[in-house]
Amino acid sequence: MSNQVIVVGGGLSGLSAAHTILEHGLNVLVIDKNAFFGGNSTKATSGINGALTKTQIQLGIKDSVEAFYEDTAKSARDMLRPDLVKVLTGQSASAVEWLQDKFQLDLSLVSRLGGHSFPRTHRGKEKMPGMTITYALMEMIEDLSVSQPNRVKLIKKARVTNLIKENGAVVGVEYESLNQPGNKLKAWGPVVLATGGYAADFTSDSLLKQYRPDLMDLPTTNGDHTTGDGIKMSLAIGGKTINMEKVQVHPTGLVDPREPDAKVKFLAAEALRGVGGLLLTADGKRFCDELGHRDYVTGMMWKNKFPIRLVLNTAASKEIEWHCKHYVGRGLMKHFKNGEELAKEIGISPAELQKTFDDYNLIAEGKVKDPWGKKYFHNVPIKMNQDFHVAQMAPVLHYTMGGVDINDGANIKDTSDKPIPGLFAAGEMCGGVHGANRLGGSSLLGCVVFGRTAGDSVSNYMKSNPAIGSGAKANAGQSISLPGGFTTSVTVDPQNQKINLEISWAGAAAPGATAAAPAAAAAAPAVAAPPQKLRSISAAEVAKHNTEKDCWVIVNGQVLDVTTFLPDHPGGKKAILLFAGRDATEEFNMLHKPDVVEKYSPESVIGVLDTNSLPARPSKI
Repeated sequence: MSNQVIVVGGGLSGLSAAHTILEHGLNVLVIDKNAFFGGNSTKATSGINGALTKTQIQLGIKDSVEAFYEDTAKSARDMLRPDLVKVLTGQSASAVEWLQDKFQLDLSLVSRLGGHSFPRTHRGKEKMPGMTITYALMEMIEDLSVSQPNRVKLIKKARVTNLIKENGAVVGVEYESLNQPGNKLKAWGPVVLATGGYAADFTSDSLLKQYRPDLMDLPTTNGDHTTGDGIKMSLAIGGKTINMEKVQVHPTGLVDPREPDAKVKFLAAEALRGVGGLLLTADGKRFCDELGHRDYVTGMMWKNKFPIRLVLNTAASKEIEWHCKHYVGRGLMKHFKNGEELAKEIGISPAELQKTFDDYNLIAEGKVKDPWGKKYFHNVPIKMNQDFHVAQMAPVLHYTMGGVDINDGANIKDTSDKPIPGLFAAGEMCGGVHGANRLGGSSLLGCVVFGRTAGDSVSNYMKSNPAIGSGAKANAGQSISLPGGFTTSVTVDPQNQKINLEISWAGAAAPGATAAAPAAAAAAPAVAAPPQKLRSISAAEVAKHNTEKDCWVIVNGQVLDVTTFLPDHPGGKKAILLFAGRDATEEFNMLHKPDVVEKYSPESVIGVLDTNSLPARPSKI
């Protein structure tokens, strides 16, 4: 594929770069080591920041790019990179509106998160914003790979192992299919690295251990793919890193009562505190400004008595209802009918909890100054006769502010501070963008802004160097890996006008086939197998299959055997195992479109739910 740009990583930053490259009229190859695109972007739960967006203007929010810059600069502290923060904040509105216009996304709700002087974190009315946004870009790129295969190629379950550098410039990558480890393949073109951070890098060459060994024992919210691959590959060819010791420990990881010491935890969105959630100690007392910077809140938590609980009253719960339903469904949040029930859960008297609420209400009314300096109050007053959604919290590894050093065009620098030709970066692996601390809502924003910036820059690089991507190398070594270990590798020899085709199955190569370049064999049309009638399965039968080695779930009336799918699930296997043997329909539909199963895992459907049986539903308490 000529005029090809290689994007490594299929999360939101990589997908933003890929779509931008296509907008420039170039071709794109996206390689991801997972079975599905999405990455950690799909887990984002609060939304995407934008200053001076059309939505804000419609809502009468008097935000500005300058105010957003100042908020970000304050959070970045002494590690502020003005050049990068200007890009992040200055391009924020256009990033949000690009998502709304190009992908028809609903981002009509705007909230204020910690450290923001105005409400500017955008999300939709339904579903989690990270999944909704990322899935829209993912769905479009996959459709384009089918409708325009000469322009878009996608390779999944393949690990990029090395960058190919010639005459000082990056000209391609070396990769291997995870179905065929050791079988090295090459692809040619300039490269955008979008492989994420290192907040789950517990590998033998761990960046986390190298720079923050003190954090190695903490749980993480990141998928196990988050191992700093792009940073390591950049370092191997002389790339420079920055702020690698800056790792964000998020204050509100959800503690699963069934598995309190789990290494991987789900995140309680900062938006829950943004709508008025309180953080209470084991004694039922406040101890911080709930809307302070993340590192501040985390530090205050460690000074106080655990378990620490996040408490949302009726109005706050209603404003962020989807999140509460989702967490309750997963057994990570409890619902209490009133303050007396909550006081009993905490282990204090109703009078003690009443005092906590009364003191807070006086502060919110402006009658008393908050000891911790809180300025913004939502969904008050809080009263004992209201109902509450409550979850236990624990600090978790969440985001890495360190990464490769880039310029304002997302070009990776070498150790001499010079841009490396042909090598760009996007998303969390870009160091310096957030300085010492990242604001909530700026993760998805960084993905889109620097994904688009990298896409623009690499496209302009290609256009200014027309020889790139037009020679024999650009057309050589194209390889496609398919499920089951089947790989085809095509090598074009322009001088002799030949095409060499190598077919491998489960690591064993078939004899190479060579044909004259002009020749093309017409493929016989595939004959569709007749649809099989699905058997009826009772809820009681489903309930028997409730372990990692034998996992069935019910989704929209269908029974799925997801045992072999668990390792490939983008949200991690734990997200499914919470519903092993049960009905996951409501929670599934909060995150996914109805056609996801048919599109990505049709083989998992083994039957339909017997309508005469009752599905086992999770407790709402």
